[in-house]
Parts: sequence; structure tokens; C-alpha cells
Amino acid sequence: MKFIALAIFGSILVACNTNNKDKYSTIENDSKDLALVETQEHPGKKLMENNCYACHSPNASEENMIAPPFVAIKMHYISEDTSKEAFVEAMVEWSKKPSEEKSKMPGAVKKFGLMPYQFFPEETIKQIADYLFENEVEKPEWFQEHYNKMHGNGKMMNGKMGRGKGMGMNKNQANTNKQLSVEERGMQMALTTKAELGKNLMGQIQKNGVIAALDFCNVQALPITDSMATVYKAHIKRVTDKPRNPKNIANATELQYLENFKKQVVAGGEVKPITVQMGNETEFYYPIVTNSMCLKCHGTPGKELENITLSKIKELYPTDKATGYAENQVRGIWSINFEK
Repeated sequence: MKFIALAIFGSILVACNTNNKDKYSTIENDSKDLALVETQEHPGKKLMENNCYACHSPNASEENMIAPPFVAIKMHYISEDTSKEAFVEAMVEWSKKPSEEKSKMPGAVKKFGLMPYQFFPEETIKQIADYLFENEVEKPEWFQEHYNKMHGNGKMMNGKMGRGKGMGMNKNQANTNKQLSVEERGMQMALTTKAELGKNLMGQIQKNGVIAALDFCNVQALPITDSMATVYKAHIKRVTDKPRNPKNIANATELQYLENFKKQVVAGGEVKPITVQMGNETEFYYPIVTNSMCLKCHGTPGKELENITLSKIKELYPTDKATGYAENQVRGIWSINFEK
């Protein structure tokens, strides 16, 4: 599990460059007069929070960071001369194949390593990049002191932040109180649980290696999932047709949705969650897609999956079937049940 400085799409921070910091405006030109025609939450904000904060959280301590904060990334990748079009295009190209050659943060690459490829449709990447370019980003509490140590005391702007007049924001302004739809609630549950599992797992890999991460998963994965279910007052499962833990086997209904998601991912494009209303309850389904980090424990034996790791897997999971995957494949699905 390696991460690179430009993991813009694994995660981007929240903020804004207008008085309403959680909004963006659609503007049209009518006889050279600008008119505000629509105001709504920028879609890139939620995509950024859901998909990226597991590694780039602005709330993580400096010691517990497993990837650089996006305030640092933005400083390196957006200058006063950078157009939004060029920035978005660069982010799309980066996401297709991360590499050290494309990074402008060699220090972060040395510290965190190279980010694994992440499955994100191009439109998702464009929305996240658009949001990042146009809005301020929240900085961790420790970042100013870190910056001063590295660059000397002074303002962090130095003409390098591009859009946005400041770097921080009130955390209360980063949260909206709008009523979520059932689909949005399901996504929130799935992705925040994913983030909680991911940050713990990736922290274990980075600090103690893959074998330690296997021990962690064996003991803690189900309890963490259950604790998130308690928080949301829901039933949250990760299920698959090729389980490592027998408790994660998909039932007949879940297998149908699993096959549906496999076809969607192969076809490309944005993958939409599936929601089914059953009286006062909602069944929510969303795919779990592999990236290069996953292959350390779920890849091909003798290739991405090292023999020592495979031996540990067989020790912990004698009936394991969860190997042989490649990048960008559906390994399982989130299966969540909650009341309206």
C-alpha cells in the first residue's frame, strides 16, 4: 500500500472560495452581465470526502498521516499560471496510471511511497479536480508549524495556492444539515465504513507490513464494521462470491447484484448504487472494487501475492477463496439494511 503526493483522487479536502463555503455557483453571461442562476452543493465535495479522506484526512495527526494532506498537494500543483482545464486534464491523466515521474512532490513519494491505482470513473475525477481547483482546502492543525519548519516562517500562499483566498475553514461549515436521500444515506454508510477500515488497514501495512495487516483484519475487520453499523443504526455487511472469511459469503439475492456490478465495472463509466425499498426498510448495494493495494492480499500467488503472505492467509483462513484478482475488478459488495 503505497501512496504518492498526487493522490488527488484518492482524497481531496473540503473548502470553498466564496462566502458560502459549501456551495458553488453556476454563472451565465447575458449581455456581458453575470447572473447567478443556480446554487447547489458541488458534487466534487462529497466525492472527495467519501473517496479520499481515508488516506488524506485533514483531521489526522502528523504522525498518523499515511498520505500527504491536500493543502500540501494543492500548493505544489496549482500556481497562478495554472488553468482549471490544464489542472483537470492533468488529474485525469494521473489517475489512469500514477507514477513517480508525474509527481511534483518527491519528498512525499519518498515518505509515503507511490499511491496504488484507484478505480474512479473519469467523470468522478473531473468533478473532484474541479472542486479542488476552485475551492480552499482545509489544513491539518499541525500543518502551519510543519510548513514553517520546512520553508521558514511566513505566509503559505506565496502565489502557489491558485484559487481561494485562504487555507482553512470552520469545520462546522464543512458539514451540511440537509436531509439525505436513501441512496445518499447508503453511500454515506458504505464509504465511511470503508474509510474507517481502510485507514486502519493501511496504517498497519505502512507501519508493520502486510502480515501484521492480515492479523489485524482477522481480528478487527468485523468488529469495526459492526461498530459502524451501531453508529448508523443499520445492518452493514461486506459480502462476496469468493470469501476469505466464511461469514462474508453472499446470499442468492446479493449474488445477483454482485454479478450486475461486475458487468457495470467492465463496461466502464459511473457505477450507481442499487437501492430496494421493502416497506419501511431500504436495502442498499454498492461494489467493492480492487486496486493495486488490494492485490497484496488478494492478487495472484507468486505475483502480487507473495508466498509468505499466502502462507499466513492459509493459516488464518483455511478455506480462503479470495485470491487471483486483478486491478479494477469487483471483489464483493456492500450490503446494507436500514430504516427510512
